[in-house]
Amino acid sequence: MRLPNRREFNDVALGSLVTLSAAMALDAATAVVLTGAARTVKFRGGTIVAAIGQGSGSIGQGRHPAADEEEALYTGLSLGMTLIDTSGNYGEGRSEELIKRVIAGQRDRAFVVSKVEANEVTGDAMARACQATLSRLGTDHLDLYLLHWPTPNAEFSEVVAGFESLRAAGKVRAWGVSNFTVPQMEDLFQIPQGDRCATNQVLYNLGDRRIEHDLLPWCEQHGMPVMAYSPLGGTGASLLRDPTLVRIGAAHECSAAAVALAWTIRNGNVIGIPESGSVAHVKENAVALSLTLTPQELQSLDAAYPLPNR
Repeated sequence: MRLPNRREFNDVALGSLVTLSAAMALDAATAVVLTGAARTVKFRGGTIVAAIGQGSGSIGQGRHPAADEEEALYTGLSLGMTLIDTSGNYGEGRSEELIKRVIAGQRDRAFVVSKVEANEVTGDAMARACQATLSRLGTDHLDLYLLHWPTPNAEFSEVVAGFESLRAAGKVRAWGVSNFTVPQMEDLFQIPQGDRCATNQVLYNLGDRRIEHDLLPWCEQHGMPVMAYSPLGGTGASLLRDPTLVRIGAAHECSAAAVALAWTIRNGNVIGIPESGSVAHVKENAVALSLTLTPQELQSLDAAYPLPNR
């Protein structure tokens, strides 16, 4: 079994057939997960997640009707994209509040990631920020809690202590960082228990490959997955209109987005977290979980988007 491609998703008309199409899609996605055909990434602690998750930076802020965004996230969960990434500062908590409605009654199916801000790590501020996030999400724990942006290195000890206190209390199951450079990662690992850091979430996509010079190999050497935000290029990006991606997508009967995501997760150590408030786009993204690009296709993409000089 495999995930349905875009043509299979889009060939079904509206009305009663929509329900049938959704059921077929869910069955196919379930079969992929059960047979191990879907791409996954393993954290050092042994936890395994799908290599494509769901971002939510603009969710709950009026870009799409809230009902559509909830349905998109729910569809992603159903199709195996079980990691949902959010933050307390996305729409001043509205992203987390919307996600609460999506995971209500199915919390065990979701791997929930949220973030604490750099100005919320001293004293008891991290504990208070975490509790506010838990309340907005309607859960008693986070699967992963990230420091959204680096603090001054002098505060790394306090950051680690705060995360470890939350982990010991069962409020978070793992913690990590976001937007850290290699020197910052090395300094973090010098802090006692700093090497408990589970991931580094950074910008990474076919059009922005800079982390391949240093951060990506560093994380691979330390057995640490990277989480890639904006894996489709971000707002206003032209990546999905690129003729090379469109041509490769046509060969696989899928979207350019699925090709871009499949490229992002190609090495097995990257989790892509595309954001979408559209069910149709979520279904396209989910195809990447079972899409393997050929060596020739990867070469074509390298030629179109070469790794820049340092």
